[in-house]
Amino acid sequence: MTLSVAATPPPFDPELGAALAAVAETNPPPLTADLIPALRADSPMVRASDDELRRDGRFTVEERLVPGLDGDPDIGLLICRPTAPTGVLGCVYHTHGGGMIIGDNRTGVPDMLDWAEEFGLVVVSVEYRLAPETPHPGPVHDCYAGLLWTAEHADELGFDPGRLLVAGGSAGGGLAAALALMARDKGGPALRGQVLICPMLDDRNDTPSAIQMAGLGVWDRTANDTGWTALLGDARGGPDVSPYAAPARATDLSGLPAAFIDVGSAETFRDEDVAYATRIWQAGGVAELHVWPGAFHGFDGMVPQAALSQEAKAARVRWLRRLLDA
Repeated sequence: MTLSVAATPPPFDPELGAALAAVAETNPPPLTADLIPALRADSPMVRASDDELRRDGRFTVEERLVPGLDGDPDIGLLICRPTAPTGVLGCVYHTHGGGMIIGDNRTGVPDMLDWAEEFGLVVVSVEYRLAPETPHPGPVHDCYAGLLWTAEHADELGFDPGRLLVAGGSAGGGLAAALALMARDKGGPALRGQVLICPMLDDRNDTPSAIQMAGLGVWDRTANDTGWTALLGDARGGPDVSPYAAPARATDLSGLPAAFIDVGSAETFRDEDVAYATRIWQAGGVAELHVWPGAFHGFDGMVPQAALSQEAKAARVRWLRRLLDA
């Protein structure tokens, strides 16, 4: 039996849909490569200041350069540590979003600090090089180099290496998934878990949800093509793409740390993210999957007050509690 895919996309959640028009004003029209410089110059992503990251003195904030991988340039790490820790600290190693083409190591960090306050975590966020100036494998190598340094300096940073996890949203979610694969394949570091928030996993950009959501919502099929092509060039969609660039290309998803994956039903990444969770289960692994009905890409960051956004954030906290208390 052949299943047909309706061209009609799933409807947006009413509360999120009402906010989408305002969100669209801060996002460019179909994102093509020629718009990348303008997008960087007028990025819709909020960059947190040192004062905001310190949270009235509850965290120290440090920027540190550490060695790159195998002779690559040094990379920057943003390190936020609790000033009055209680109990054994863990660490969340964060890879920011931005479609591989925009963003920096402060993008998304406030959400990581929320987790740090809840669970006693050091936050380390990596400043990886962006595409197209730095194609694959540069970005993921930067992320892995920072992860290795973080694990090797657990004592100095004051956390238990057995409580180290990776987390990221969108492109950062794809990079976090790639780090879990690299850590498995290269003998470490050991990871407690991986939090993949609407992760960008599959360069082929041809799933039913990618087709359904073309021209709609946030980060549509054209934008996705732009991001992947910036990273992979002519190799995008071809037979030789590394799973460390596009984790959906991995043929073996066994032996990975526990995964939390969530995604909206009304976004490009829906089907590749559902497939990734399914393949982890089929490989005998542990994954928790949430598909938020009617949610568009990045909804919880853009419309944080929406009921669905609040529920998504709460679900991540509940999963982290189960992971870290186990």
